[in-house]
Amino acid sequence: MSVGLVASLALAVGLSGNPGTIVAAESAYADIARQVAGPGTNVHSILRNPATDPHFFEPSPSVAGEVAGAAIVIENGIGYDGWMDRLLAASPAAGRRVIVVAGLLHRVDGDNAHLWYDPSAMPKLTRSLAEALIEQEPSQRGAVSQRCDAVLASLAILQARIDAMHARFAGAEVAATEPVLGPLISALGLRDRHARFEVSVMNGTEPRAGDVASLEDDLRAHRIRVLITNAQASDPEASRLAGIAHAENVPIVPVSETLPVGKTYQQWIDQELTALARALSQPAAPP
Repeated sequence: MSVGLVASLALAVGLSGNPGTIVAAESAYADIARQVAGPGTNVHSILRNPATDPHFFEPSPSVAGEVAGAAIVIENGIGYDGWMDRLLAASPAAGRRVIVVAGLLHRVDGDNAHLWYDPSAMPKLTRSLAEALIEQEPSQRGAVSQRCDAVLASLAILQARIDAMHARFAGAEVAATEPVLGPLISALGLRDRHARFEVSVMNGTEPRAGDVASLEDDLRAHRIRVLITNAQASDPEASRLAGIAHAENVPIVPVSETLPVGKTYQQWIDQELTALARALSQPAAPP
């Protein structure tokens, strides 16, 4: 969609932003926003279909209209949702608050962009969002602060589980077909043996032959405890490697980039931690 069309649409919607409306590029951030903002706030998620590969997303005129009318916008940053910056530039709004999660974490271009898997991201977002909501509606300070504290407490429970898994599994060697889970892998102290291969697949470039051969060898020799796959992306090379892992009885853990329908962010991460812990607990098969 052209910038001119976006700008025209923004003028039609209005440039002041609708009070109480939050638009989040990613569904994980939208869920946290709902928890902090409460039932009286309209929260919209743009990337919310678990069947869609987010890397191929193109905003529609209706998405441009949602962004143009938002009082608060949450985006991931560092290139993951670059289309959001274009929409914001085309629809300036006085008083709109834009929260960039990458900025909260001091991440830069080139860093792993799947920031909702960084355990430090959501507490920072929760506090930043609470501050923005109170700034826009000071009379709601008490209620917002109470919800903020509740969300932070639930995230602390997740962090405690991550810490416990780190104590149990740190140093275990894993691999992935894409670096989707990268920040959480680091937080758990796991060793990702094939990061360069994963980045090549994610970027749609041909992996080096040596990288492919090395990953295949590690799977067949059972040097890899778990193979992590992206449930939302279809790639022939990734499918082939998953087939090797299956044949070799190497546990496979599929993860996603979009919040599953009917789950809160906390439930989603807890579910993926459970799957990963179960896989890491399996005894390694002999080569």
